[in-house]
Order: sequence, then C-alpha cells, then structure tokens
Amino acid sequence: MNSASAEGVHPARWVPTLYFAEGLPFVAIAMVSTLMYKSLGISDAQIAFWTSLVMLPWTLKPVWGPLLEMFKTKKHFVVGTQFIGGVTFGLLALSLPLDSFFRYSLALFAIIAFNGATHDIAADGVYINVLSNTQQAKFVGWQGAAYNIAKIFTQGVLVFLAGQLEMSMGVLHAWMIVMGIFGGILVLLSLYHLRVLPSGGAANDVHSLREGFATFGDVVKTFFEKQYIIWGIVFIILYRFAEGQAIKIVPLFLKAARETGGLGLTTSEIGIVYGTFGAAAFVVGSILAGYFTAGRGLRKSLFILCCFFNIPFAAYAFLAIAQPTSLAVVGTAVIFEYFGYGFGFVGLTLFMMQQIAPGKYKMAHYAFATGLMSLGMMIPSMLSGFISDWLGYRTFFLWVMVATIPSFLVTWLVPFRVTENGEETGGTRQ
Repeated sequence: MNSASAEGVHPARWVPTLYFAEGLPFVAIAMVSTLMYKSLGISDAQIAFWTSLVMLPWTLKPVWGPLLEMFKTKKHFVVGTQFIGGVTFGLLALSLPLDSFFRYSLALFAIIAFNGATHDIAADGVYINVLSNTQQAKFVGWQGAAYNIAKIFTQGVLVFLAGQLEMSMGVLHAWMIVMGIFGGILVLLSLYHLRVLPSGGAANDVHSLREGFATFGDVVKTFFEKQYIIWGIVFIILYRFAEGQAIKIVPLFLKAARETGGLGLTTSEIGIVYGTFGAAAFVVGSILAGYFTAGRGLRKSLFILCCFFNIPFAAYAFLAIAQPTSLAVVGTAVIFEYFGYGFGFVGLTLFMMQQIAPGKYKMAHYAFATGLMSLGMMIPSMLSGFISDWLGYRTFFLWVMVATIPSFLVTWLVPFRVTENGEETGGTRQ
C-alpha cells in the first residue's frame, strides 16, 4: 500500500480539501444551478430535466474510468481537472449575459460535469489506494464532512451571497460573480494539491493500443465476476432512490410562492437555511457516522445508517403540509434532514469502498460503483420536476416517503462478500 506517511503528508492535510473540491462542481450543477435558473426565469420542469441530464457523466464514469488506471498517476488527473474546472466556471459566468445563455450555460455545465466526474475517479483512487480499510472508515466521516461543507458552502454561503447581490446588482451580475467564485476556488485548490497530494499509486504499464483494450476488458470482466455483484448494483442504485426524487425539488419548493404550495423564501433566506441551520448538522452527522461505523463495523451498522438516511425526508412532507412561516421552524426541519443525510450517506460510501472496490482495479471499480450510484440519482431526478408539477408539492413529498421503501428492503437483504479484515466471505446476509 502506498501510505500517506511515506510521502510525508498526513491524510488530514489532503482528505478534507480533496473532497471539498469533489463536492463543488457536483453541488453547483445538482442544486445551485436550479436556483440560478429559477431566478433567471426558467420553468421548474425544464430546470429539473436539463440540470439532471447534464449530470450524465457521473453515471458514465465506468466508460473512461479504466483509462485512468493506465496513464500517469492519479494526482496528475486530480490537479489537472481542478484547474480545468476552474477555468470552465469562469467561461460559464461570461456566458450568462448572452441571448441564448440557457443553451450555452448548459453546454458548459456538461463540460464541468465530465471534468468533475473524471476528477472524482482520480480523487477516490487516491483515497482508496493510500488508506487502509481502518483508515478509510476513520476518515470517511471527514471525507463526508468536507464534501458536505462544499455542499453547504455552495447552497448556503454562495446562494446567500447571490441573493444579496440580486438585490444590489441584479440577478444577472449576481450569478456571474457566484459562478466566477466557483472557478477561482477550484484553481486555488489545484495549486494547493499540486504540493500536498500523494500520488495515489503509479499507472499500470500499457505499451500498446492492444494492451490498452485488453486492460479495459479485464477491468470490466473482473468487475462483473465479483461475488454478489448484482446484489451490490441493486443496492447502490436503490439506496438513494428517495433522495433522487427530492433533491431537485426541495430548493424549488422552498423558493416557490405560497399560493403554489411552496414556502416563499427568498434566495438569501434559502442560503441562511442551508448555510446556518444545515451546516453544523451535516458535518456532525458525517463525522459521527464515520466513528460509529469504524467501531461497529459496516455489516452491523448498514441498516441503521439507511434509517438515518431515509426517514428524515419526512421533514419536507411536514413543511409542505404545515407551510410554517417561521424561518426557525424551517431550519429545524432542515437540521433533522441534513443530520440524517450526513450520517446515512456514510453507509453507501463505505459499502462501495469495502464491498465493491476491493480487487486488482480498485479505482476503476469504485468508479463503476459511483457511476451506478449517479444513475440511481439521475433518472428519478430527471422525472422529479414532472412528478412534482403533476402531484403538487404536498403530495410529492408524501410520495418521496413511499420511495424510501426499496432502500430499506435492499439494505436488509444485501449480502457481504468481504469481511471487515478484507477477506472473502460466504456472502452471509445481515
């Protein structure tokens, strides 16, 4: 194993910043873009469909993930994609004043998505190859916390800033500045990681195109030969099924007028709700779950984590039914949901790392897993706007609770193929 200490850098110096960088572009497209387009006058159905579709690269990561096993080190790809992502966000900011801004900005978001998906493959490869199973469990809480801090920073701080700038400078210039800030942060992170990030291991030796195709074929073949892989695929796709229903609609629901069933919050108030009420709950949930799971082991913890992940979506059903006017009540509901989200997501992350990835091609196989996870998010997210328009916000969030059932069932039934010590098992169920 290529240890962080061997390269003189403690994981605490690069794990948080690496996963903060991983979270920025994903959350920018998955959530922040919805508020930007809402402010710029695009309809809910168009927003939900197109901002979900441009996230396709996170689903298709397995197509080019094996290529990253063949060339350079994983650090090369991390640093390069962070820099390219920063530049592309700058171009996106400049596209907003154009007449066909929706078309151009979506194209740039698609480039950011492909670049971000490539970054995630390499970043996860560094994490999996550098850290032992025990270290992975210990730092997964910090990994999740950093990713969620990126989520809160974008949904909270930057959305709040956008709301304030909308009032003082107008919608267009407000979002140009915010997209420019995304770009600047990624460029700075690329320079930092150029200095502190471990290499993540050398590439596999490939000397010809024929060897390249052979390696690619071997990566795919060995993935589907893993014991209980079909169970694993079903688990990955269904664990976030309810979240995929809710993730696009929640910010639109918070912003929508009360007469249409929303809560009528301003852009700045949404930023406050996420950034103030949600931030601490997100981070605490992620960190506690890491230590909780490291102490009990994943097998004993997984169903509990699933409960934490799914049950708190009831908070949005409550908000849709009660339509409280108090920002504190809305914030309390968000605290409940975000703590559960941060705590429960650790279960899916560790399952992919410890049950799917182990083997000859850890990075590529983890990319396969995260690609499947994105597929499980993308399809329900694409349809969520149409479902929400059809049902209305109140009935939609009740439907989200029904959509948690497949996650509970598959979590209860999924077999484990690898023990906590990294040995193959007989696939005993929980």
